[in-house]
Amino acid sequence: SPPIHGALIVKEVLSDAALSKQYYAECAAMAERIGGMRLRLREEIEAAGSKHDWSHVTDQIGMFAFTGMTADMCDELTAEHAIYLTKDGRISIAGLNAGNVATVARAIHAVTDGKAIGSG
Repeated sequence: SPPIHGALIVKEVLSDAALSKQYYAECAAMAERIGGMRLRLREEIEAAGSKHDWSHVTDQIGMFAFTGMTADMCDELTAEHAIYLTKDGRISIAGLNAGNVATVARAIHAVTDGKAIGSG
């Protein structure tokens, strides 16, 4: 059954020293990339001219970040900039990269400029 296949793969990887080392190195690389994208997003939003405190973005961990944007801001971000996120303001940090982070940051600034946001 499919659920057992995953467990067998994990057992295989974690019981082999070389595969386990590779797995943990790849996890560390992913975590480092996510952390770097969080910092870059914050820096780019600030560089766009935002007066908001975006430290909550870099204080969080994980693949998603709570931005503090309202549902209306999220709707505007999607309608005007084709950037998709949940209506509670969570955005995928894993979906950011060097090629799109500045564009996303400028769009976030455009929809939050002069409006109150939450800080998580």
